[in-house]
Amino acid sequence: MGRKTIEMKLVKDKASRQVTFSKRRNGLFKKANELVTLCAAEVAIIAFSPGGKPFSFGHPSMEDVSERFLNADPMPKPRGDDPNQEGGMQELNQELTEVLKQLEIEKKRGKELDKALADQSTCIFKKPITQLNKDELMNLKTALEKLHEDLKSHLSEIEASASLLLLNKAIEKSDN
Repeated sequence: MGRKTIEMKLVKDKASRQVTFSKRRNGLFKKANELVTLCAAEVAIIAFSPGGKPFSFGHPSMEDVSERFLNADPMPKPRGDDPNQEGGMQELNQELTEVLKQLEIEKKRGKELDKALADQSTCIFKKPITQLNKDELMNLKTALEKLHEDLKSHLSEIEASASLLLLNKAIEKSDN
């Protein structure tokens, strides 16, 4: 099932409108982050939800970009006291982009795993464990040990990704 193009008009149902806003907002902020990362652009976005709640994205910060825009300032003011001004924030944006890519890959992998679980033909041992012979039990033990190591590795990756996301959210909060 592919994506459908929808007609550009106001969504009548309030619940659907809120869902559409959330999805589109996330996509918009993701694109803004990519623009910042790829082009070293200064970007500021403010969006109000249908419920009136404000959401913002700004790089290097909303204040810097809005001040520059309102004052028609052609060049940003150098700030030596901000470690995130040039290198640090750009690195965090790149890490966030990588984490978002990894998240998409993991979502696809999860769907594949769900499909494999639903398909009983992928089961290695069709007999109950009490009916396995010694060689089959050794193969099962090896498979379970490998699965255990893979799960530990995957868990470490997820924890690292979550830490990066929390760090980025903390930085964004401090910037706002």
